Amino acid sequence: MSDHVPQPVERWCDVAVVGGSAAGLAAALQLGRQRRSVIVVDAGEPRNAPAIHMHSYLGWDGRPPAELLAAGREEVRRYGGEVLAGRVTRVTRDAGDGRFRVELAGGHALLARRVLAATGLVDELPAIEGVAERWGHDVVHCPFCHGYELRDRPLVQIVTHPAGLHPTGLFRQLTDDLTVVLHGEVLGDEGWDGGRLAALRAAGVAVVPGPVRRVVTGGDGRVAAVELASGERLPAGGVAVGPRFAVRVEPFAPLGLRTAPHPSGLGDVVETDATGAVAGVPGLYAAGNVTDPVQQVAQAAAQGGRVGAAIAVDLADEDVRAAARPSAPAADWDRRYASGPLWSGRPNGALVAEAGGLTPGRALDVGAGEGGDALWLAERGWTVTASDVSGRALDRVAAAAAERGVAIECRRADANGLDPFPAGAFDLVSAQYAAIPRTPDGRAVRNLLDAVAPGGTLLVVGHDLAAGPVAGPDGPTRPFDPDAYVRVDDVAAALTGAPGWTIEVHETRPRPPGAASAAHHPHDVVLRARRHVA
Repeated sequence: MSDHVPQPVERWCDVAVVGGSAAGLAAALQLGRQRRSVIVVDAGEPRNAPAIHMHSYLGWDGRPPAELLAAGREEVRRYGGEVLAGRVTRVTRDAGDGRFRVELAGGHALLARRVLAATGLVDELPAIEGVAERWGHDVVHCPFCHGYELRDRPLVQIVTHPAGLHPTGLFRQLTDDLTVVLHGEVLGDEGWDGGRLAALRAAGVAVVPGPVRRVVTGGDGRVAAVELASGERLPAGGVAVGPRFAVRVEPFAPLGLRTAPHPSGLGDVVETDATGAVAGVPGLYAAGNVTDPVQQVAQAAAQGGRVGAAIAVDLADEDVRAAARPSAPAADWDRRYASGPLWSGRPNGALVAEAGGLTPGRALDVGAGEGGDALWLAERGWTVTASDVSGRALDRVAAAAAERGVAIECRRADANGLDPFPAGAFDLVSAQYAAIPRTPDGRAVRNLLDAVAPGGTLLVVGHDLAAGPVAGPDGPTRPFDPDAYVRVDDVAAALTGAPGWTIEVHETRPRPPGAASAAHHPHDVVLRARRHVA
């Protein structure tokens, strides 16, 4: 059994996005394409989750909302952006460097230069039996989102507030059988816009007093009628209601975030300037329904993309003023290596098993960390280059090599860089659990392959994620998104059918005993390939 005790992890990133629906993902995509490190934390509670289909989104009309989110997450991850399934519990600001501290459920945290609130809102449905059960199906609120699907049916609009009359004309365009029920504290015409009601009646809309007792469903489970407190039943093939709403801003309260009343009087919103910046909280931005409850998915995504671009401009201007071009991944790992040892110092078992019988030559250890693998190779006669994005990690490698009396060249390089390694220079290129962000063009994979000399070996090992723990919004939030990083199977796909290569091993096997992460990643995926001699 491993004696490794997981410790809370603090990640550094350029931008933390709280909320992973259309607005948050669109912003993250913009930022990822500007080479900003972005981490999205998503609780999996989109406003339109009850809906079967979404509409009025060019190119996506009629498709399930979950498909859009899945595609959006994949697009963000293709640029190395991470999407964590979980919850943010609190957001504060560090008094020292001004970064935001985004605390995650379970104890981990993100330290971000900017934060985007894309947390959306909760529709507060009227307490009428049957409304919640059919919400998003044949009980709707937006004529643009779902009205067309109710066309020509008897439609009952339950109006609980004077602002609820705003879409009535739109529903009337969809059906010639529309009844408006005045429900709530004001049951009759008094207190409503009398002129509006008169105009609706003159236009053929039935207006009746409530209150409503319940929404009645038929044998097929669909809406069949609306039952009033009097017992009268109004035939209905669909129901429209205008709910109140509450924005999700609780995690931002420590920052002093304040909401403002929406003009409808049905809830509050977060007010921003044209760039999405929140007044009074420098570095905090907001996008999506948290700023405007009437946005459909398309408008939320558009605003998210625009605000993501504004954040990228803000960060770029700050870096220009500081004459800096910081690498957030390097800063993230440098911070992690600022304290005590992260790893055991022992070589990885798969390296020992696969490279133990190779003739020593020139070796490149990609993502060398604290040098356990590089030291093992050097002590067995290999001429070793240890590569990592973290200067602090390489300092530890150099110190350990000096202490043990072996020579290791330390090379600070990003595997996703342009030609980070000498081409064809190494008899062994090893990447053991290397955290290399993905790119759409697979540059890092190509760089690994190009570094292998003719006749040399490529050895890539990663966790078997299918056998690992499954993260979810209701448990502890994992601090890393493995889908944002290059996987062993990505390398195998690049090699399959590639001229000049033979895959010798590509298999899943148990992790060696004593490995620090064996408790939660019990299996490895191992790939060993040989480059042909020209």
